[in-house]
Amino acid sequence: MRSLVNIFWLGIKELKSVLSDKVLIVFVLYAFTWTIYQQATGTSNEVNNASIAFADEDNSALSKELFGAFYPPRFQYPEVIQAGEIERSMDEGRYMFVVVIPPRFERDLRAGRRPEIQLNIDATAMQQAGIGAGYIKNIISQRTETFLKRADVDVREPMNLVMRKLFNPNGLSAWFSSIVGIINQLTLLTIVLTGAAVIREREHGTLEHLLVMPLNAFEIAMAKVWANGLVILIATALSLFLVVRMVLDVPFEGSMPLWFAGVLLYLFFATALGVFLGTISRSMAQFALLIVLMVVVLQLLSGGSTPVESQPAWLQAITYFLPSRHFVSFSQVIIYRGGGFMAVWRNFAMVSAIGLAFFSYSVVLFRKSIAVTK
Repeated sequence: MRSLVNIFWLGIKELKSVLSDKVLIVFVLYAFTWTIYQQATGTSNEVNNASIAFADEDNSALSKELFGAFYPPRFQYPEVIQAGEIERSMDEGRYMFVVVIPPRFERDLRAGRRPEIQLNIDATAMQQAGIGAGYIKNIISQRTETFLKRADVDVREPMNLVMRKLFNPNGLSAWFSSIVGIINQLTLLTIVLTGAAVIREREHGTLEHLLVMPLNAFEIAMAKVWANGLVILIATALSLFLVVRMVLDVPFEGSMPLWFAGVLLYLFFATALGVFLGTISRSMAQFALLIVLMVVVLQLLSGGSTPVESQPAWLQAITYFLPSRHFVSFSQVIIYRGGGFMAVWRNFAMVSAIGLAFFSYSVVLFRKSIAVTK
């Protein structure tokens, strides 16, 4: 009972220390608000405001209908240019896409022939060019099919593939990148806050004050774990409700209490990692270098940026022992697919086991560090 009281009051001291650091508080607020919003909206996998032009050599009703099928926000309103202007205008970077409709295009279609439409692409913007080409192909195909149906031309195909998306039917990248942003910021700032707290105690000489008190290494480490974890947990909740849910309007399909239970388990590991890095670091500069090394690896191999399945088989086996991979996995199951506890209990168990093992090792290392200090 006395140990719990010591942990509680040490945690209160830690909270006051964090809250008194105005720069740190501003940094945490910035990371969980503007950074999340910017990551969700600043980069996109969709085509937005792409410039497009038509070189219409047919001037038929169908070609005019195809011209009118492109409009914001995916594309700018198309412009009409002559075929001889295509090369020069694309060299000048005026258009990303130029569609060339050949002469007698509509007449050939009505006659049952298969005329070709030429699509010129400025592929210097590789991602936009590749995705935009698919958009243009689908738009032209659908409009042509609709037009010919009105003209009683047989446009039957051997099959019709209908796709339905269970989550994110419009394919908005902000829905995914915002959640990944929260996960990345949670990992980074939890490690930074906890590790910096350990180093701050050493640099300010307050660690010696704690050593003369009837405290042990477990109580000191556990106080830093719950205090800094609480700060990040509150910041995560505010970011989820205010930025992701209200501003970005991202739905949450599953159980929110279940996800926050998983967050608590992961925070236990992340804070333990922060204690470990803060213990082995001799200065804040050395700690910052270790942060870059550890956090980048955790984020790249977690499956949030690239799917785990696309990694080499030997690397997938290694990532199975990274709690960040299981954190991303159960977050996707709960948030995107609405899965329950039975769908994520294995991930919860792995995060708990690895977190407990790492925390035990960190406490042992922290105790040795204190012994050396004495």
